[in-house]
Amino acid sequence: MTNERPQRPPREGLRKGVYIIPNLFTTGTLFAGFYAIIATMNGQFDIAAWFVLVAGIFDVIDGKVARMTGTTSRFGVEYDSLADLVAFGVAPGVLMYAWALQPFGKLGWLAAFLYVVCGALRLARFNVQANTVESRRFVGLPIPAAASMVAVCVLLFYEMGGTGTIKKLSVLLLIYVLAFLLVSNTPYHSLKDPDLFKRQPFMVLVLAIMGIIVIVAAPEIMLFFLSSAYVASGPIIWFLSRGRSGFRTPVKPPQASPPEDSV
Repeated sequence: MTNERPQRPPREGLRKGVYIIPNLFTTGTLFAGFYAIIATMNGQFDIAAWFVLVAGIFDVIDGKVARMTGTTSRFGVEYDSLADLVAFGVAPGVLMYAWALQPFGKLGWLAAFLYVVCGALRLARFNVQANTVESRRFVGLPIPAAASMVAVCVLLFYEMGGTGTIKKLSVLLLIYVLAFLLVSNTPYHSLKDPDLFKRQPFMVLVLAIMGIIVIVAAPEIMLFFLSSAYVASGPIIWFLSRGRSGFRTPVKPPQASPPEDSV
């Protein structure tokens, strides 16, 4: 027997330190998600919804800062996933349960839990496929988009004059649909598409400015329509792609002998 101890794998990057700025924005995502839970517990559902959206802003900024400054790290990726699970998984799940799902009893809290676990699975799958999936497309609904859909439903309810809680079967169905889309293979366009940051025609800038003005004029209503359009875009893209492939006339390939190395 030898007295040699098995060598432990080195802790990647931790001895050299961590990048401060992108991780501070990630901490902002985590803080906003945590405060959304606190606001939900206090019955301030509209404030909780706004903080879920604020968490989404921090999440966008931290990724952009890390890529622009070349400060991406494995630590940052893992920390970002944990923050996303709290801000876009647990916080919206608790919010929807307290706001709309509690009257449904077991069916309600199971829907909230299903949303959280599907969000966790979505994040885990994204981390595994990050280097193998095209950056212009997401496989499944991104969890920040699902959380935004939850938040804007609450905000639209308050904008339409509602107060307190709500009991609607449509909200229960929405949670199940979002949970399914999170873990589905439905394609979604990625806002990380580098073509979006290249030079565009002048009219694109004009339309973007007009869009911002419309959103500022009626934020709750416009954010609801934008979120709904993005959530629906995945199934629409999938349906159209299947339709195009289904209407094509299959061409029978010429008969040929199988290659020698075929199994």
